[in-house]
Parts: sequence; C-alpha cells; structure tokens
Amino acid sequence: MVRQKAREPKVDGELIFAYAKIDRLSDIEEFILMPNVANLQNVGDRLYDEELYEAAKIIYAFISNWAKLAVTLVKLKQFQGAVDAARKANSAKTWKEVCFACVDAEEFRLAQICGLNIIVQVDDLEEVSEYYQNRGCFNELISLMESGLGLERAHMGIFTELGVLYARYRPEKLMEHIKLFSTRLNIPKLIRACDEQQHWKELTYLYIQYDEFDNAATTIMNHSPDAWDHMQFKDVAVKVANVELYYKAVHFYLQEHPDLINDLLNVLALRLDHTRVVDIMRKAGQLHLVKPYMVAVQSNNVSAVNESLNELYVEEEDYERLRESVDMHDNFDQIGLAQKLEKHELLEMRRIAAYIYKKAGRWKQSIALSKKDNMYKDCMETCSQSGDRELSEDLLVYFIEQGKKECFASCLFICYDLIRADVALELAWMNNMVDFAFPYLLQFIREYTSKVDELVKDRIESQNEVRAKEKEEKDLVAQ
Repeated sequence: MVRQKAREPKVDGELIFAYAKIDRLSDIEEFILMPNVANLQNVGDRLYDEELYEAAKIIYAFISNWAKLAVTLVKLKQFQGAVDAARKANSAKTWKEVCFACVDAEEFRLAQICGLNIIVQVDDLEEVSEYYQNRGCFNELISLMESGLGLERAHMGIFTELGVLYARYRPEKLMEHIKLFSTRLNIPKLIRACDEQQHWKELTYLYIQYDEFDNAATTIMNHSPDAWDHMQFKDVAVKVANVELYYKAVHFYLQEHPDLINDLLNVLALRLDHTRVVDIMRKAGQLHLVKPYMVAVQSNNVSAVNESLNELYVEEEDYERLRESVDMHDNFDQIGLAQKLEKHELLEMRRIAAYIYKKAGRWKQSIALSKKDNMYKDCMETCSQSGDRELSEDLLVYFIEQGKKECFASCLFICYDLIRADVALELAWMNNMVDFAFPYLLQFIREYTSKVDELVKDRIESQNEVRAKEKEEKDLVAQ
C-alpha cells in the first residue's frame, strides 16, 4: 500500500525482509525483477545476519555478489554452488572460507578444488595445512599438495610443505620426493622436519645437498644403523672442514666397520696426521688392522708409521719386507730396532740387525754380530764399506785364528784396496797360507807393474816433448 504512494528504499527493503520472514521466496524473486529502489546489498546482508539464507542467496545472486553468495551457499550446505560462486569471486578469503567449510563437511573433492587456488599463495599455504592437520585430514592434505605440484604457479613452499608432510605421515615417500625436487625445496625447513621425525637417512641426504658436510658426517656416525652407507660416507668425509671429524670417523669405523677402515683411511690419507692415526690404532691394539694403509703412506717416511710397520714385520717374521722397509725408509729408531733384532732367534733377523749397524756406521758392532752368526761374507762387505784398514786386517787375523783359509783368500779380494801387501804376505807366510794369498799377490804385482809401466811411459813421453821443443827452438835460431 505504501509503495503505491511513495518510492523509498527503506520501504522496498522492509517489504523484501517481510517476504523472507514469511518464506515467500517467489515473491522476492518477482519483486527484485520489477523496478524498485531497495538497497539490495544492505537487505542481503540483513537477511544473512538474520540467518534467512535462502532469501539472501536470491539477493546476492541477483546483484552478483559472488563472495557473499559463496558464503551463503556454504551455510545452506550447497557446497558445489559455493565452489562455483567462489570461482567467480576469485578472492583468497572466499576460497578459504569455502575450503574450510568443505573440509568440515568432509567434502574433500570440493575442498581440494578450493585448496588448489589457495596454496599458490605463499602466505595462505601454512594456514590451509594447519587447518587440515588439526582435523586429522592428513591423507587429504597430502593429496591436495601432490595435486599442487603440477600447477603453473607452484612455488617452493608447496614442494617443501609436501616434504614436511611426508616426513610426518608418509616417510616411505620422503626420500623419493627429496631426490626428485631437491632444487625446489626450502632445505633448512625440511632439515628441521627430518630431524624432529628422526629420518636420519633423508636428513643426511639433505645436508649433502645443502653442502653441510660436517653435519652430514656427524649424522651418519651418530645414527649409523639408518644413515650409514660406505660409498656415501667416503664422499662426505673428503669434503669435511672440521679436521677432528676425520679422527672421529677413524674411531667410528674401528668400532663398527673394521673391515672397511683401510678403504676410508686411503681416501683420507692426504688429510690425516699419520702419527695420530697410528697412535689411535696402537691404543686400540689393532695396528695389524691398518697395515695396508701404513704400507700405502710409508713413502712419506713418517717415524711412527715406519716403526709400527717394522714392529709388525718383526712379529710376522717377514724379514724380506723388513729389509726393504729399513732400506727405503730411514726415519725410525735404528739402533733400538737393531738391539731388538740382534737377540732374535731367526738368523735373517739378526742379519738385518748387523745391516742396520752397518748403515748407522757402527762397523765393529755389525762385524761382531756377523762373526757370531758365521756370516763371513757380511763381515767382509762391512769392512770394505767402512774404509777402515785396521778393521780389515783384524778380520784377516780372525780368519787365520778360525782356520778359515778360503775366507782369508776372499777377504784379501773383497778388501783389496784396504789391506797392505806386506801385512797380507807376512800373515800368509807365518801361517802357511801363502797359496791362499797368491791370487792377491799376483793381482798386486800386476797392478804395480802396470803403474810402473805407465809412469815409465809418461816419463819417456815427457822427455820426447822436451827434446822436440828444444829442436824447434834451435831451428828458429838457425833461421
């Protein structure tokens, strides 16, 4: 009645509200299609606040307020329509409201449609994730994130959040995800998640990708049942910055993987202090375990390595290797080793003791030890190398006293340059060994005869040169 006389927004608005109150929705539809001056936005909001959602739906749809329409449809449990309205509204707030309502109503297919439009915004991603998790919808959330990987606007946050979810709820998929998308992950965040969930193998891989090799090595050693892999650990160990971790790794392999310790040591050889490694193994009583490593690094001529290897060779009675070691590498306590070997029950070991004394210039001790073992050839060679005439002549006397005529003859030959001819002849004549001295005598006569012949020849040549010179001078004077 009033509308026939006055056209006021308030009157039109109250009429729509009255229709809604008595549920005359068809009248509302007809009314808004006819000319009217009602403020439909305010009327719709009032209807919404009064929970007259069906009427509000008609108003919002008419004025194309999609955001409000979507919320209203959610209240009416018309989720498909709400999603369509949200798509038209295309606002993050609307998408979230519809999405969360769908989750609460367990309409997960529709929730996922909404979620895909939300998670492309970095700031809203975490809110969606928490909402799902707080309601225990873990599988649905993972499905949403997996779908999000294929979006054009997929960002690092989606890949990282999915990794965190795998760490919490699907650990069997975590490693594959990390390997596939390692370049698109926020690694520090995922490292924290793996640490919390105790996924040590995956944590190690992430540390390696993030170039934190010290942390990777520490994680492997602290959680070896899950994280240890020999090839991977070798690759990590050579890139470690903290030197102490090398020695921690040695202890770790000694306790858990002694069969592979030489492989590790050979990889780290250029970075290790060999003396310290030998000390570690000596304290553990496992020197023999690292023998291949010590052989490999012996070329550095480190005292501790040389002494440990020599000790092992003595224990194993491997005199050939010991002789080679003593010959090639001289940085060790030579006299100490010689004193230890000279009482050894094996003849070859005592010979090495004599050899060491000879190398050290202790000629008398070397000769005495060789005499004791009847190693006469060694005695002669030592005398010859010593260059000591007195030692050589004393050895001749010793052979005479022992009745070793052949050795007497050999000694004259080997020490030929040192022994005086008169001493040799005197000893031979006084002890009826002239026959054994005769080869020496012949050699001596031949040598001195050659020397005299050369002197005579040089003298004649020099005289001829003088005469030729004098003749030239006379010819010059005559001319």
